[in-house]
Amino acid sequence: MKKLKLLILAVVSIAFSVNAQQKDIPVSELPKEVKAVLEEYVNILTTSKDLDECADRFIAIAGGGIVNPAGTQLRSSVKPYSLKKDFDNIKFYKVPIEIVRVAKTRTGQAGFGASALAGDWYKVYIAKKTGGQPAPVHIVYPENHPTIKVPKITQGGSF
Repeated sequence: MKKLKLLILAVVSIAFSVNAQQKDIPVSELPKEVKAVLEEYVNILTTSKDLDECADRFIAIAGGGIVNPAGTQLRSSVKPYSLKKDFDNIKFYKVPIEIVRVAKTRTGQAGFGASALAGDWYKVYIAKKTGGQPAPVHIVYPENHPTIKVPKITQGGSF
């Protein structure tokens, strides 16, 4: 019982420390490059004729842990799960997007190998058409990467 209490305390402490590092910023302070990649993601989701086309187009703006270490392909679990969920559910969200909240934090690293990203991590929440919980899209604006200079979507499946 004592070990269980210690485990619960440790998990709660970690959760609070992670949230303490996250800071909401005004929507107006979202960098235009981050907003542009978010808009491109929504455009890809809404205009692709099928999931295969969506995946092919998405690779250009995907990064971190959702791509292979070289950054040339989506990881095998992305298309059938998180991308499919977003592709199927984008119809429930406002287009053009309405950003309702932005949380900013620093990342140690997202991903592995040449596609690993570190920098500012933005969790950008977009509104549903009919109210309800907004969905976050995770975008990293990389710093000091030898080849990746533009923001990349690093997590999906929230829609």
